[in-house]
Amino acid sequence: MSSVFTRALAALVSFGTLLAAPAAQAQSAGDFPNRPMRIIVPFAPGGATDVLARMVGAKLTEAWGQQVVVENRPGAGGNIGAEAGARAAADGYTLTLAAAGFMAVNPSVYAKLPYDSVKDFAPVSLLVKAPLLLVANSTLPARTLKELIDFAKANPGKLNIGNGGAGTAQHLGGEFFTSAAGISAVHVPYKGSAPATNDLLGGVFHAQFDNMVTLIPHVKAGKIRPLAVSSLKRVAILPDVPTMAESGLPGFETGTWYGVVAPAATPAPVVDKLNREINRIIALPDIAEKLNAMGLQAAPMAPAQFGEFIRSEIVNYARVVKSANIKVE
Repeated sequence: MSSVFTRALAALVSFGTLLAAPAAQAQSAGDFPNRPMRIIVPFAPGGATDVLARMVGAKLTEAWGQQVVVENRPGAGGNIGAEAGARAAADGYTLTLAAAGFMAVNPSVYAKLPYDSVKDFAPVSLLVKAPLLLVANSTLPARTLKELIDFAKANPGKLNIGNGGAGTAQHLGGEFFTSAAGISAVHVPYKGSAPATNDLLGGVFHAQFDNMVTLIPHVKAGKIRPLAVSSLKRVAILPDVPTMAESGLPGFETGTWYGVVAPAATPAPVVDKLNREINRIIALPDIAEKLNAMGLQAAPMAPAQFGEFIRSEIVNYARVVKSANIKVE
């Protein structure tokens, strides 16, 4: 009799635990966050990921009254920071500023990764989509895309094009450009767009194919020369800069995107709360104005939608990587 009673009691306890679990989870989302948070940026300070993380982090601090610290972890095309984000505690207090490069491109260009873009992360929201910009420094005589292509053809292998990291969407976009133009170039990867831009300004290499966030201020100051944008339509912030399609490469289009992810086991109520707040932030008039000024297009998504988007991008980039035969050791 006592064994029957014991089993019944155990069943009741187990049933009670199952009932309590959702309530506890909901409660954890209700008082979340109640301590400081951090956003891991897998690139150097000053690039698009860093700027976006600080914009979102400042607004989260303002809304929730908890300090949000941005932690830069550059290196290996974003893989170092991505691994740190994937291995963090799954409680919503550590987020990663995701980029197309290490989330969607790297699975195809690296033989082995220390993280899985799908299994190790909980998608929170896409933030923005970003066309890329091709610029040249004053050491290059080219003032148009056609002149750059002509220079490369007249000087095989002498054109150097910098980017924000090996295997990033910027690197892949540059490879896509040289392939479409039928030219050869040395693609020079850095640990982020900002250090690449610094070397472009210093004359270390000729041109840069990268996101607009770090390039536009120098374009506006007349320090570097914009040649073309990678979108099918011109961007509002640089209305006089033609598209690559307009400049002799019909149908050419490429770009990148940035979003927010959390460790895979982060409770769904916490992810949903983060999604709602981040999407609200992206829609704020002052944030929208800043995004437009950087050539970025707001593209908020629900967590499930963002997850599907990441999976589709992995497939899309795999085709491009295979076609261009790009591998990174």
